[in-house]
Amino acid sequence: MTERLPVELPKAYRLLNHGPTVLVGSAHDGRRNVMAAAWSMPLDFSPPKVAVVIDRNTLTRELVEASGEFSLNVPARDIARETLAVGSISGRDIDKFADGTGVQAFDGSQIAAPLIDGCLAWLECRVIPEPHNQDRYDLFLGEVVAAWADPRAFRDGHWQFEPGASRSLHYIAGGNFFETGEAFEVKP
Repeated sequence: MTERLPVELPKAYRLLNHGPTVLVGSAHDGRRNVMAAAWSMPLDFSPPKVAVVIDRNTLTRELVEASGEFSLNVPARDIARETLAVGSISGRDIDKFADGTGVQAFDGSQIAAPLIDGCLAWLECRVIPEPHNQDRYDLFLGEVVAAWADPRAFRDGHWQFEPGASRSLHYIAGGNFFETGEAFEVKP
């Protein structure tokens, strides 16, 4: 299993602030699922909140609505193939954890939704009910109740960009991704 470093909840927004593709984990009543999502973002610091778009036709949506929780997982290039697979296949058709997608999961500390192995960051979230936004825009808000990061990629409250370090994925359609590029600092 991938090593995880606890992240202070007031800094949890930094795990998503650079706009990565995320894997949304969900579970309810013995069923689990994971889907890829390109539209997520941090919303607040204290308590930390996030937003993610989950289409109304997905199994993930059904499980999130039933359980009131979800995980956001920030995948690395090493699992790009798995990320594309779980974003291309419906959980209504196959068990994404058992039927050849290669996705491995482990338990979170605060929620039942699975956390995805091979990721750089994991956020455990409880739904903040906003029926209008959910129904009209497929937009779910969540309070982050636990946050974790791979210390090789994120430590001391910041993403690491040393040569050879894993970086987050960004989906640009048609099976194409890019990784976060080289960091640079600008001083006033």
